[in-house]
Amino acid sequence: MIVCSCTGVTDRDIREAIAWMRASDPYTLITPGKIYRALGKAADCGGCVRLFVEQMRADANLAVPVELRTLRASVRVRQVEEA
Repeated sequence: MIVCSCTGVTDRDIREAIAWMRASDPYTLITPGKIYRALGKAADCGGCVRLFVEQMRADANLAVPVELRTLRASVRVRQVEEA
């Protein structure tokens, strides 16, 4: 399915880019901009953003790695302990 008609990005392109990014760096923060750059493209009109993000969220590889899921909470605890 074509997600971005301006650049021709498909749902498959998005899944493949996410898989490639996770394989090369499992801790990377994946954003629409990074996916476009990984595909050698750039967003144009922005009309696809909702569908683009929806396709990203549907991909299981997008999830934050398990060991990083509690990172925010542990930082808050450290800040409270240091105060």
